Amino acid sequence: MTIVKKIWTDEELMRLPHEGKVKVVDGELVLMTPAVLEQEDIGAALVSYLRPYVRRHNLGRVYTSQAGFRMPNGDVRSPDVSFVRMEKLPGGRSPQKFGEFPPDLAVEILAPDETPKDYARKVREYLAWGVTLVWLIDPNTRTVWVYRKGRKPKRLSESDELDGEDVIPGFRLPVARLFE
Repeated sequence: MTIVKKIWTDEELMRLPHEGKVKVVDGELVLMTPAVLEQEDIGAALVSYLRPYVRRHNLGRVYTSQAGFRMPNGDVRSPDVSFVRMEKLPGGRSPQKFGEFPPDLAVEILAPDETPKDYARKVREYLAWGVTLVWLIDPNTRTVWVYRKGRKPKRLSESDELDGEDVIPGFRLPVARLFE
């Protein structure tokens, strides 16, 4: 028996009668449960520091967990926080559809029952697709894992700083600020 995977269009996904987040993985629709408050609090904290910096320096746009990005294989992913450089945005504006390009930064925030190993596939997919920088935030250990293609992952503790590196030049944030 052959299983046929559906390629979902942007329009079909946006019309789904579902109040939570939806993503497409391997051609299958995955309904996401709402995030726990701790995850959203950390995401909101990061956005509150990142967005003003990005806007002040006219670097691009920062998106929250509801933004969708369509991967070349048709999958749609929604990082908890993402950043896209201005050069990728048509006319410097956010398109009125899913991003058909990889974000430059993808941030995932673990739920209480998740570990970084649970995200290994997603991190590999992001990096293979062209995401330059991935931050995996682990509230359980109050750490951040930093991933870049061709480099060993780096684990940051509360005494370290997040660095936007060449993706968001000059952006630095103490990891501890995410967990205040």
